[in-house]
Amino acid sequence: MPVVKIDLLEGKTKEEKEKLAMSIVKAFQENSIPKERVTVIFQDNPVENWVVGGEMLSEKIKQGK
Repeated sequence: MPVVKIDLLEGKTKEEKEKLAMSIVKAFQENSIPKERVTVIFQDNPVENWVVGGEMLSEKIKQGK
């Protein structure tokens, strides 16, 4: 049973997550794995919890990078 865990910046809507999850499930189905066996878990994270390239993402966003 595949479990796909996805970390996202908070703010995605339920509809956006559902669309992404359905795309992931479809990819598994195309590889002979029934959709009933696929689990997708989203973890919403505040921007303050992300560091990219050694820099706080919240600071990069403030600076428009």
